[in-house]
Amino acid sequence: MSTPDVVVVGGGIGGLSTAYALSRIGLRVRVLERSKEFGEVGAGIQLAPNCTRILDDYGLLAAAKTRGVVPDRMVMRDAVDGSDLTALDLRDLERKYGFPYMVIHRSDLHALFLDACRDAGVELLTEQRVTSYAQDGEKATATTVTGAVHEARVVIAADGLHSVARKLFVDDEPVSSAYVAYRGTVPMAEVDGPVDLSEVVVYVGPRCHFVHYGLRGGDLLNQVAVFESPKARAGLDDWGTPDELDAAFTTTCDFVQERLPHMWRDKWWRMYDRDPIGTWVDGRIALLGDAAHPPLQYMAQGAIMAIEDGWVLAEHAKRLRGDDGIVDWAGALAAYEAVRPEHCRRVILTARTWGELWHLDGVPREQRNVLLRARAVDDYSFTDWVYGPTALFPEDEPAMFEPVPLAAADRVGAGPAGSFTP
Repeated sequence: MSTPDVVVVGGGIGGLSTAYALSRIGLRVRVLERSKEFGEVGAGIQLAPNCTRILDDYGLLAAAKTRGVVPDRMVMRDAVDGSDLTALDLRDLERKYGFPYMVIHRSDLHALFLDACRDAGVELLTEQRVTSYAQDGEKATATTVTGAVHEARVVIAADGLHSVARKLFVDDEPVSSAYVAYRGTVPMAEVDGPVDLSEVVVYVGPRCHFVHYGLRGGDLLNQVAVFESPKARAGLDDWGTPDELDAAFTTTCDFVQERLPHMWRDKWWRMYDRDPIGTWVDGRIALLGDAAHPPLQYMAQGAIMAIEDGWVLAEHAKRLRGDDGIVDWAGALAAYEAVRPEHCRRVILTARTWGELWHLDGVPREQRNVLLRARAVDDYSFTDWVYGPTALFPEDEPAMFEPVPLAAADRVGAGPAGSFTP
């Protein structure tokens, strides 16, 4: 094998999208995937305008649209009484940001990047479980469990929540939220009862929430049920079990109750993130995606941040590539690290707060509902900082929203809803 310019460790959405971004500017890229084949687990994924903007730049947006759904509205409802709380007009949102909000199956998005990498000549290797990293002044290496050494000018570690490379930067562990997710993707022909596939809907309830939207052109209904596990709070190992699923949603409305029997009960996803870190680059080794910034899912920005990471890195590599084709990797990686950690820190911490807001009970729930119902449909003060163009330099990063305390419910209109402090 010839020596590539870049080795990317991890063949998920973040790794493949980054490999494609770098190959587009003429770099030779090798991707190392630990599994026997490239693939993606899970079900639906939401792609906000800050992501579809990049897909458009890559020439992949039209293909993504044929595999996904471009809905008309995003709606938040109270899971207890089923009433509407607030909504986004996604067609107006597209006009504002210039690119659509869409939903797609994770495997379809992954396949889109995999096909693009193959067409671009990216070297794709499977059964490559990387266990260690090393570097000298001119190159970096990733070594697999079998002793194979992969060398390049730069190694990008996109190896996920349980990243081996992250240990080079910080001695930390994933943070459990004590929440667990169940999924249930159902063919629309088998759905009992009316479901409006023009909407992306989240029902927010006390220590639980339920999400549904269409996939694959409306042929599938994607459903996700999330709840806090009492067993996890008690420190037990066997947590998130189906009995807890049923118990968590006993006070929710009929619509949510009727969807629970359709959830897969043989597999569930415990929800973790990690505390933000500001250092992602060590010489010629860099973290990317969940290896650097695994979030909770409430902002629907996890995979998007990884795609943004790769786009930003490739843009700086292109900017700092000389006439001889050699990239000033020290400069490109420094520019990457100057902008991405702060943005992702904001998303990680906002996602945690957003999750708390969704799951309120008692008086705080009532206050939240008052403020959400008062929000104007065309109020984008909460989304501007994240849905706008991805920043290439720190000075391009938009200002954050101003948080509004729940106590402001007694003076509705004091500030933008959606950005509360529980």
